[in-house]
Amino acid sequence: MMNDNKKSILITGSSSGIGLTVAKDLRDLGWNVIASCRKEEDCKILTDKYGLLSTVIDYDNQKSILSGLEYALDKTDGKIDVLFNNGAYGLPALVEDIPVDSLREIFETNFFGWHSLTKEVIPYMKKKGSGRIIQNSSILGFMALKYRGAYTATKYAIEALSDTLRLEMKDDNIKIIIIQPGPITTKFRENSYIRFRESIDWQGSDHKLLYLNKIIPRLEAKKLKKTTFELLPDAVSKAVIQACTASNPRIRYRITWATVIMMYLKRSLTDNLFDRISSKL
Repeated sequence: MMNDNKKSILITGSSSGIGLTVAKDLRDLGWNVIASCRKEEDCKILTDKYGLLSTVIDYDNQKSILSGLEYALDKTDGKIDVLFNNGAYGLPALVEDIPVDSLREIFETNFFGWHSLTKEVIPYMKKKGSGRIIQNSSILGFMALKYRGAYTATKYAIEALSDTLRLEMKDDNIKIIIIQPGPITTKFRENSYIRFRESIDWQGSDHKLLYLNKIIPRLEAKKLKKTTFELLPDAVSKAVIQACTASNPRIRYRITWATVIMMYLKRSLTDNLFDRISSKL
């Protein structure tokens, strides 16, 4: 049973990585946690293995958004203190090779689904008189890297919508907080490769050799060499916990030195100079 005196959080994308780590850490801190996943089998694992309350929320399916929220409201007596929008995927490819339908699909998951769930949660936060909406963006929410155009576009969009929402929610005591992780050790690359195989006709591309010699080997690598700035998901979890509990949380939490350094360079350099740096990454 849930404790009515405890704070409650609804988390999406909890099957692994950042979402799962945040769910377990907040549960251990005594929070009422609803950890949602896109697939029913993943929800069962969260319940059986980790003892978490879990429900299906698939950003591509409006019915699951409504039913998942209904489950969360039932388990929390209608009080959701924090929504952590986290579920997303990548689609690695050159922009010119991304089918329009595939771009629409990634926006459905990474952007429109987030907006749909957020819209449904806001009235309950207003009724309660407070709330926090935490958006898991990315270093790619403020800078671009080659072959990541689709994902970057969704994160830029989330940042813009969140900034606007923050201004509009000020009088409602609902705080909008953005998390900007840099390189984090998760299954993101493996999941992105699945989407790549489903969507990208790389063999018909003018850049076939680039895919064959660089992009695909990186996607297929069982284990990449850990980068200098790469951190584990618990680094993100610490920032999310602070965003949940601080009396005056930051608007943005930048995680990993890569994110901090690149933001500094983005602000300090001309676009041409910044492009010269980012094009080598």
